[in-house]
Amino acid sequence: MLLAVACAQLFSSQAIFANQPTRPNIILIMADDMGYSDIGCYGGEIETPNLDRLAAGGVRFTQFYNTARCCPTRASLLTGLYQHQAGIGHMQNDLGYDGYRGDLNDRCVTIAEVLRESGYGTYMAGKWHVTKHIGPDCPRHNWPRQRGFDRFYGTITGAGDFYDPPTLTRDNTMLTIHTDKEYPAKDYYYTDAISDHAVRFIGEHLDNDADRPFFAYVSYTAAHWPMQAPDEAVGKYEGRYAGGYAPIRRARFDKIRELGLINSSCQLTECVGEWPNVKHKEWEARCMEVYAAMVDVMDQGIGRIVKELERRGELDETLILYLQDNGGCAEGTGRRPRPDFSKRPASAPFKPLAADEIVTTYKPSQTRDGYPMLRGPQVMPGPRDTFIAYGKNWANVSNTPFREYKHWVHEGGISTPLIAHWPEGIREPGRLVHDPAHLIDIMATCVHIGDAPYPTEKGDVDVVPFEGTSLVGVFRQTQPIYKRAIFFEHEGNRAVRKGDWKLVAKAGRPWELYNMVSDRSETTDLAEDRPELVDGLKTEWNKWADRANVRPYDVWRKSRNK
Repeated sequence: MLLAVACAQLFSSQAIFANQPTRPNIILIMADDMGYSDIGCYGGEIETPNLDRLAAGGVRFTQFYNTARCCPTRASLLTGLYQHQAGIGHMQNDLGYDGYRGDLNDRCVTIAEVLRESGYGTYMAGKWHVTKHIGPDCPRHNWPRQRGFDRFYGTITGAGDFYDPPTLTRDNTMLTIHTDKEYPAKDYYYTDAISDHAVRFIGEHLDNDADRPFFAYVSYTAAHWPMQAPDEAVGKYEGRYAGGYAPIRRARFDKIRELGLINSSCQLTECVGEWPNVKHKEWEARCMEVYAAMVDVMDQGIGRIVKELERRGELDETLILYLQDNGGCAEGTGRRPRPDFSKRPASAPFKPLAADEIVTTYKPSQTRDGYPMLRGPQVMPGPRDTFIAYGKNWANVSNTPFREYKHWVHEGGISTPLIAHWPEGIREPGRLVHDPAHLIDIMATCVHIGDAPYPTEKGDVDVVPFEGTSLVGVFRQTQPIYKRAIFFEHEGNRAVRKGDWKLVAKAGRPWELYNMVSDRSETTDLAEDRPELVDGLKTEWNKWADRANVRPYDVWRKSRNK
């Protein structure tokens, strides 16, 4: 059935693109560990004028879904499969089952591999995070250059210092900010480096290969912990969060309703954290100030990418997609004091690292010049020697109005904005799309508009057909997304979304049932009222789990011992 649907979509592209002389460029932008309501056009107070502009000139999806975690989302996004089918059902550990190898398998293909075969130039800047091989001497078969990208600049691992990122790599060569002769390290900040390289790759393609379209994957680490940002960017938000969590959540909720992203029956879930009881209010507010600055700097970089397209006359013929890998992150990394260092010492207590020493750990204990990484509320986050997350309470603000966080598959964990901007391909810009959609649909969309054959074999291995459906009919207002079930599983948390209904459960807990039309924020569990619906959706989830390499879905617990 999936193959039949995919073929029908590809054949229909001939009619949709009959008057379009060239295939469009595609830019896929992914942000990291951000909530549904963080950016301005989805309700946030963080200043994101460039994303807001793309939304005003394109479409916004109100019910788009990710997989609730960093590398599973990237595996699904890149391949058009559910993450278990691509081999990354949990994280980067090999847990002994095909769905949990921690590495992209050879039965999937990436968007870059498919589009490059059809004539696209393919480029990536940013976070890779879909292989367990992250060291300078490791196998490279699952690095970006070997998975379809002509050029790559970024990090192979999933997080780390923004001023000296671990596993930094140009093409196939691992390096440091001090040994990279192509991009000098003065005032280095990883978010800016990602944006600058995206602009560079696009510009070089248009200089040297303008007769071919390009695909660019821009994968930011903002706003993943640690909360680090330049002083000037942080200063812009000074005092903005001094009133605490509840006023920001309420303002976001009101704006989300005003924008039409949720309907009037949706309720604001309970605020997590009581500001009067917060002991270190100035520190807590600074955490969110730095977080906002990280998002702001990313948006400025997106603006530079758009400006380059405008300068080259390519904006109208480029599909730009923006989305996020999971909901706001409640992890408490760096929020407890470091027992051996409460402040920056007068001199460096550790041996400095050599300029060419490759760092692979994403939680460093020291800076390259030998100073300790500082943690806890006695240290204001932001500078290069701090390593602090913004915490559960602010994550609850990021996920307004939904429940839960990254890791879980309630709406707070899996709901992402999706902005699509394509002047030549989107009718009635500025509108909202309420059809539920998922990461698996991005491959189908790229194959569709790129008029790219999707392979059935890779060498002597059968390729798994992509799972999603093209969004082009939604862009063109010629066809809604066909009705289907969408499935989720991460760390034993599981869900199925079908039509107006969502069945969801935390690991080891009973199933809950919610009507997504009247109760998107999942406040009223209807499982006891509709047992026949629960049974039907549960059966569908079990069948999917069996065919998609999800079983045994509790295997992730083994990762705790590895």
